[in-house]
Amino acid sequence: MIALLLALGSSLAYGCADFLGGLGARRAHVLRTVMIAAPASLAVELLLWPLLGASFSAATVGWGALSGVASAAAFALLYRTLAFGPMNVLSPVTALVSAALPVGVGLLQGEHLAAAGLAGLPLALVAVVLVSASPGAGAARPSRTALLLALGAGAAIAGQLIFLHQAPSDSGVAPLIIGRAVSSTITLAAAGLMHRKLGPERPAYALSATAGALDSVANLLFLLAARSGNLSIVAVIVALYPAGTVLLACGATAERIHRGQLVGLGTAAVAVSLLATT
Repeated sequence: MIALLLALGSSLAYGCADFLGGLGARRAHVLRTVMIAAPASLAVELLLWPLLGASFSAATVGWGALSGVASAAAFALLYRTLAFGPMNVLSPVTALVSAALPVGVGLLQGEHLAAAGLAGLPLALVAVVLVSASPGAGAARPSRTALLLALGAGAAIAGQLIFLHQAPSDSGVAPLIIGRAVSSTITLAAAGLMHRKLGPERPAYALSATAGALDSVANLLFLLAARSGNLSIVAVIVALYPAGTVLLACGATAERIHRGQLVGLGTAAVAVSLLATT
């Protein structure tokens, strides 16, 4: 139950971070938002170091660095996917892959689920797709390149979660710090190389910094959940983060929730209920 609650908290924090980051990216180039969010995120993790401890063994540094590379790759691939579109088709693909791969890894590593869990997992995967889909999902067909980018983005997100989970359980927040340092270095270097294409707009500093801080909280809650529960269950619950984004968009910007997303939210509630009994 503790792992489930931590995973739900991680999912909500990811959803809030994406919502605030998306608002910030409307005011300036998305890389300008990341240039603020990344240092803020790293600062939060460094502040957590004295509280939760950190052990920088070779294995921790290796898995943490791999998670950072995967995080940077996920950002780049998502950005390219957005450029190709249509996102109303590609977003569910990305979300499904990001959920399904950790589930598969967890089961291959010997995790065992009760009957309720075996029923809840596929329901949760269906909910991930429904919640992340936008209206008119069948209006346009993505190109092969766009589909491959969406698959790659989902795999990169899944890789970040899997690599964090592989880090030693006694390493504290060390894998988060290493991962954030690596991903920040890569994205800031990319922003430096592309500075002429970023435009003159100033980023929304408060929104961007808050998004980065929430992303760190989400990563921490995922790590704690994965250490105390099954990766297969934790990952699929975390992948429900679009539900938080949808609900925030509805409340803060008066966006309407379409019928498919409502079905997805209901399906998610049933799936989480089932998974809570495992």
